[in-house]
Amino acid sequence: MAGAIASRMSFSSLKRKQPKTFTVRIVTMDAEMEFNCEMKWKGKDLFDLVCRTLGLRETWFFGLQYTIKDTVAWLKMDKKVLDHDVSKEEPVTFHFLAKFYPENAEEELVQEITQHLFFLQVKKQILDEKIYCPPEASVLLASYAVQAKYGDYDPSVHKRGFLAQEELLPKRVINLYQMTPEMWEERITAWYAEHRGRARDEAEMEYLKIAQDLEMYGVNYFAIRNKKGTELLLGVDALGLHIYDPENRLTPKISFPWNEIRNISYSDKEFTIKPLDKKIDVFKFNSSKLRVNKLILQLCIGNHDLFMRRRKADSLEVQQMKAQAREEKARKQMERQRLAREKQMREEAERTRDELERRLLQMKEEATMANEALMRSEETADLLAEKAQITEEEAKLLAQKAAEAEQEMQRIKATAIRTEEEKRLMEQKVLEAEVLALKMAEESERRAKEADQLKQDLQEAREAERRAKQKLLEITTKPTYPPMNPIPAPLPPDIPSFNLIGDSLSFDFKDTDMKRLSMEIEKEKVEYMEKSKHLQEQLNELKTEIEALKLKERETALDILHNENSDRGGTSSKHNTIKKVPTSSPRQKTYLHLSPQSRLFPGTLYVVMVLPSVILTHA
Repeated sequence: MAGAIASRMSFSSLKRKQPKTFTVRIVTMDAEMEFNCEMKWKGKDLFDLVCRTLGLRETWFFGLQYTIKDTVAWLKMDKKVLDHDVSKEEPVTFHFLAKFYPENAEEELVQEITQHLFFLQVKKQILDEKIYCPPEASVLLASYAVQAKYGDYDPSVHKRGFLAQEELLPKRVINLYQMTPEMWEERITAWYAEHRGRARDEAEMEYLKIAQDLEMYGVNYFAIRNKKGTELLLGVDALGLHIYDPENRLTPKISFPWNEIRNISYSDKEFTIKPLDKKIDVFKFNSSKLRVNKLILQLCIGNHDLFMRRRKADSLEVQQMKAQAREEKARKQMERQRLAREKQMREEAERTRDELERRLLQMKEEATMANEALMRSEETADLLAEKAQITEEEAKLLAQKAAEAEQEMQRIKATAIRTEEEKRLMEQKVLEAEVLALKMAEESERRAKEADQLKQDLQEAREAERRAKQKLLEITTKPTYPPMNPIPAPLPPDIPSFNLIGDSLSFDFKDTDMKRLSMEIEKEKVEYMEKSKHLQEQLNELKTEIEALKLKERETALDILHNENSDRGGTSSKHNTIKKVPTSSPRQKTYLHLSPQSRLFPGTLYVVMVLPSVILTHA
């Protein structure tokens, strides 16, 4: 009794201690997950749980997004989940998305899962036309997307129409040209075939390297008004703040790089940007909602922190991640090389097998033809022999009749009639008998010659039969196939009638291997720069090819702006220009100013003084 009471008490106490939970649905770019969260959980607790589930360590790029009255908002890490202005209906839905973008995807994105999530998000933004992409670049990006999904191009598998159900190009690009889906697929496939040998992560990285040079990549746009009430757009990205005309989101009117901003603050709906150079006027603008101001400030703080972080030495965690990524890349590369060798050996074995099967089939056909020829020769010989026998019998019969005629003539001569009339009649009969005998003799001689000819034909037929038998004997005694190589090539174990003997491969990562790998990586970078010129030529060729099919009346405002920038020579990457301005040390400082078109190149020596940190305040 006492034990039962104690067990009930312990069960009731456990029931009281169990925390209350609510259900959360997390939507990523390619999956959905649901979690049971405690009521007291803060945003960081939920965010860390999602990152652990995905195996994501580069967490500083991402956030949990939700929508409030048609306005985008991000989950705050230090605030309870349910204290946010979110729907209380379960499950509570958040979208796990990239909140901040890297300046250089290849250098900053370390983990494969990070690259994959960025690839999916940027691809969707391009297809949804949130990022403007020229038509020729759209085709190139589509070819890398196909490589990432389908692997290497195989004409026997990837037949005409295999991309019919895929969404690969923005609708704006499709509507701009008088081209059928088959024509687009043909051009995408032509470039897709050139990407042979690239793994999924390599194809996705190539996609990001091209996409990051697009003008609208990584820019968050907000509608604002300046002090005069003029409507403008504020763009926030990894390089700084930019002011755009509402009709032109490609080229900013004014730009404030992060290293040239001294202070950003807002009071109610008014935002203030104070440049580092006090000679430059302070820029003020107003936004429509207070919530939008908070979002702008969040993006400014995050992008500025990452901007400063990139210009410092990597933390120990990032160094470890990069080392692991290099080792994993080396391991995968060696694995791909091993698989490529095995695939090549398998293909060679299959080709050898097909060649041997072809030769065997050819020999079988030759043997069948020889058998048929032999059978025809035997049939012909039998017919000739039968005909010769009939001719001999006819000749014998004619000779017998000739002999009988001769006997009849002799008998008639012996019994000649004495009278003149009888004598005359007898002479006439004798003459007729002689003529008949002469004809019989000629016919007998002709039949004898014909019999000789038939005997000769029979002899030739038997000789042909003998030669056919000899050829058949040569074919049946010939080896099935000649030796292909003096030394048998090793073949995969699953090929019939072939044996594969191979030593197991082992991987030993040493310093020499890592140095060699580093040299190969540097070599790949040089090759990539050389291929860039070829790639640009291909893009120009495609642009010229499809230009004749363009429908000018369907061009959008962004298409027209992009073409005008191209005509003015403004097609260079927004990261490709380094601006240098005079600075000073204790007496004359030196600053490295980075415009939105600037990029720091690895391997280049720059003299940089530490700038004062940007002070972000909330009035």
